[in-house]
Amino acid sequence: MHTNGWRRTAAIGGVALALVALAPRNALAHCDTMDGPVVTAARGALESGSVERVLIWVRPQDDGEIRRAFEHTLAVRKLGGEARLLADHFFFETLVRLHRAGEGEPYTGLKPAGIDHGPVIPAADRALAAGSVEQLESVLIHAVRDGLRARFDRATAAKRFAPQDVEAGRAFVAAYVPLLHYAEQLYSLAAGEGHEDAHGAAAHGAAAHGDAHTSHPPKKP
Repeated sequence: MHTNGWRRTAAIGGVALALVALAPRNALAHCDTMDGPVVTAARGALESGSVERVLIWVRPQDDGEIRRAFEHTLAVRKLGGEARLLADHFFFETLVRLHRAGEGEPYTGLKPAGIDHGPVIPAADRALAAGSVEQLESVLIHAVRDGLRARFDRATAAKRFAPQDVEAGRAFVAAYVPLLHYAEQLYSLAAGEGHEDAHGAAAHGAAAHGDAHTSHPPKKP
């Protein structure tokens, strides 16, 4: 029973990775929104005075920059009013920028709260809060099953054509190749093939994107 449970969890993880890999790039931008987990952690750190709450969101080599930004922000916040708001925004930007660099992604600014991220991210957050994977599992399995069946049905409908009918043959290839690519990506990720560790990918992405967008601290009036 324990082995079956482990296999089930591994399969679910693989399906999740496959969906992320096959999804549009903007689906990965959950952490740069004003109501996302990174900014939420930043608010908690500023209110509590504990920088450790946000260090988990950046690479170890970025600790120093975050600590300096945190101390500067706390100092400026004491001025109140507009200075406090500007200081908070500076800290949010700094934290999200470094987090995105750690993911190997460019920083494109903070996004407003309330963005629709689709069903997977909310389901994952609810599953973690509830301590149960069932709801997330259902969302993922339905999405994979629907995607696979749609591609399979298109290929099946196009597979019977006369050898001399080039146009029909090309229509089959246009349906056949996406089916294979989709299935191959799903299987490879579910089997753990070609999946880079998040921190490994971060190391590669930092050089390319780390200085793409630099936040400047607000000046004390």
